[in-house]
Amino acid sequence: MKFHFQQAVRALILLTFTIFIFKLHFTGEMTKFINPKYLGLSQSASVIFLILFFVQTTRIWTIKESIHSHSHCEHNHQNHTCEHHHDHGDTPFTIKKLISYSIIIFPLLTGFLLPAKILDASIADKKGGMTILTNQKQTNNGGSSENGNLVKNENQYEENHVIDENINPNIMEQNSISEEEYDQLTQRLSASSNIVMNDAMFSTYYDEIKVDIQKFKGKRIVLKGFVYKENGFNKNQLVISRFLITHCVADASIIGFLSEFPEASTVKEDTWIEANGVLDIATYNGTELPIIKITDWIQISEPKEPYLYPLSIKIM
Repeated sequence: MKFHFQQAVRALILLTFTIFIFKLHFTGEMTKFINPKYLGLSQSASVIFLILFFVQTTRIWTIKESIHSHSHCEHNHQNHTCEHHHDHGDTPFTIKKLISYSIIIFPLLTGFLLPAKILDASIADKKGGMTILTNQKQTNNGGSSENGNLVKNENQYEENHVIDENINPNIMEQNSISEEEYDQLTQRLSASSNIVMNDAMFSTYYDEIKVDIQKFKGKRIVLKGFVYKENGFNKNQLVISRFLITHCVADASIIGFLSEFPEASTVKEDTWIEANGVLDIATYNGTELPIIKITDWIQISEPKEPYLYPLSIKIM
């Protein structure tokens, strides 16, 4: 029997990819990288990697042969000339192979050794922050701080906090909605005096508000997100932000509302808050934007699912 080291390494890589994908699903971290609607595809990928691993194990050990196979080589004047050029795992380990293996192994090492990093205000700044938020308009035409001021009137906040009971709980799980349900929800949004920006409907409501700010002016709104600030903001201004993932974390885009309240300067970036306020209209760099005049707010912990995902409209 002959042991093929390179074939064993390839089998190990396939098994490690299988374990890595399974780990992301088991811990629930997969949704930090992809839209939940693709979870089935990633699970299928782990199964395929496992099958390929078992196939690969058959190539690790082979029976030694004393002669060359005539299907691969031909005898020519007392010399054997091989006509095939693919690698059976017996060729010398070269720099080219080292680079190839390193490229494949690198994401496994980082995946196992480094924790999944949640996108934050620094990423929002790199992506453009308020420039993106103003362009969206043009396109669509708790706790306590060090100084003890981080919670404002928590009891009043709880009294004003409302829950949208019209939302089908299955929407969050399925991340999809029928066209009829979508029309009903947008109609309720227009008729309601209270807007609850829950995770399932956040991006949908956000788009509706950005399209026609005037229609929603004066309505009370409840939302949660992380704090983002930019140079040029007034001391009482910040953005309550979320990242929207369409397919995977690479295409994440920031969405959020410019907000005003007296304690804004005391709230640090990346702090998660839940706020209750009134929608109004403001101008930022010559562009009209919705702004929230916050009346009550609390600091909250970062949610288990920090990202938002757009609803898929099912065509019946």
